[in-house]
Amino acid sequence: MLIRMTRRHFLASAAACAAAQGRQRPNVLFLSVDDMNDWVGCLGGYPGVRTPHIDRLARRGALFSNAHCASPLCNPSRTSLLTGLAAHTTGIYNNDQWWRPALPGVVTLPLHFKQNGYHVAGAGKVFHHTAGFNPPDQWHEFRLQVFDDPWYRRADWYPWNKRVPPPPGHPFNGLHDFPGEFDWGVLPWPEGEYGDMKAVEFAEEFLSRRHQQPFFLSIGLWHPHIPLFAPQNYFDLYPEDRVKLPECPPGDLDDVPEMGRKFAAARRAEHDRILKEGKWREAVRAYLACISFADAMVGRTLAALDRSAYARDTLVVFWSDNGWHLGEKEHWHKSTLWQRSTHVPLIFSGPPVRAAGQTRQQAVTLLDLYPTLVELCGLPPRKELEGESLAPLLANPRARRERPAVITYLEGNHAVCDERWRYIRYRDGGEELYDRHADPGEFRNLASLKRHESVKRNLARWIPKSSAAPQPEKDAYDFDFATHTWKRKG
Repeated sequence: MLIRMTRRHFLASAAACAAAQGRQRPNVLFLSVDDMNDWVGCLGGYPGVRTPHIDRLARRGALFSNAHCASPLCNPSRTSLLTGLAAHTTGIYNNDQWWRPALPGVVTLPLHFKQNGYHVAGAGKVFHHTAGFNPPDQWHEFRLQVFDDPWYRRADWYPWNKRVPPPPGHPFNGLHDFPGEFDWGVLPWPEGEYGDMKAVEFAEEFLSRRHQQPFFLSIGLWHPHIPLFAPQNYFDLYPEDRVKLPECPPGDLDDVPEMGRKFAAARRAEHDRILKEGKWREAVRAYLACISFADAMVGRTLAALDRSAYARDTLVVFWSDNGWHLGEKEHWHKSTLWQRSTHVPLIFSGPPVRAAGQTRQQAVTLLDLYPTLVELCGLPPRKELEGESLAPLLANPRARRERPAVITYLEGNHAVCDERWRYIRYRDGGEELYDRHADPGEFRNLASLKRHESVKRNLARWIPKSSAAPQPEKDAYDFDFATHTWKRKG
């Protein structure tokens, strides 16, 4: 479904922004994937993974090898990135909270570009993917997410989606009565019919046009988010007998405090079922296949940019909204404060980047993207933004950055990461500390050792002093998709 703003709104926006100066500013291709952890060639998270296009982008740009989401769950992560406000400020902590009625006056990243002379377009999963998260007034044009499993999608959450009966062979992983979205396998249709391809085609068509204004184009790919569906040739890259399982030593959770164990135990039944059915290696293979399929779509989008008229004056920003567990700490999905859930790929490539190909090792978060793009594109600064611009690091890979990465999951739970350490403090006072140089798998919690008290104190300085109460959830509102309006019940 393609949403376009009226010509009147488009011209009003353009006129308000003196587009003459805009042509001197870079275009932006804001390209994202979903639930992609550090199993990417340039990050070294999984030996033998095939991600040639992402790796090539890293070589011609700036890879941030120590980048983290601001919150390890889709909606709070994307809301933080696109509003420039941390979860502990907004109270958006889960996937069932709309940002718009909670933050009615916020100026989002795409809206700020739209208000300042840019043509703003998007496709796929940019904000969260259910109805109400991508209001049409944020864009000049927007194509909503096309799903690979339209038979699963609820009509009230996805009113643009045509629900159909499941195809033959469903569920493709053979696990009946398993959570509906957590499936994997090969769909019985061509590669070009996969849902994410519609976002890629939107990008190709958009980049083939002649644009009089600079543009901000956001393409949000669903892969490798579940369901883990990909064409057969991507599965063929990873013969099942060669798939390496994640390291999950016995007793790994023994030194983890109660709250950490609680987060790890969420949806534990899925982990237990996968192991019981002997499907662990098969599921890991499917995730790898979806990473490589996502990489191929990234490559196709970048190829469209390279053959366009905008290749030399477009800043590319590539990112994932959060990581993904595949059995580490007996957990699947995200929603923890450990490395596997928070560590994400982040790459900048294009005109402002200096020392291309040199990795930036400073700890950063996706909350830093909004102020970075404001600075790089010459937009008016916004004082409410809580991230810190990465422009100095793009100019100099060795620039000093005092601020660590701060990650929040639900109210009052935070992780702080610098170039060596990860410190976690839960709302009940439980602590974890990991030396990632000596223990990259985060198997040994050092928080109780007195010799590391100074490390904990130094990192704890960055933990937020307070946390906003959670915002109301969807069931507190009546929402009208046709008008994109909300009315609080009662």
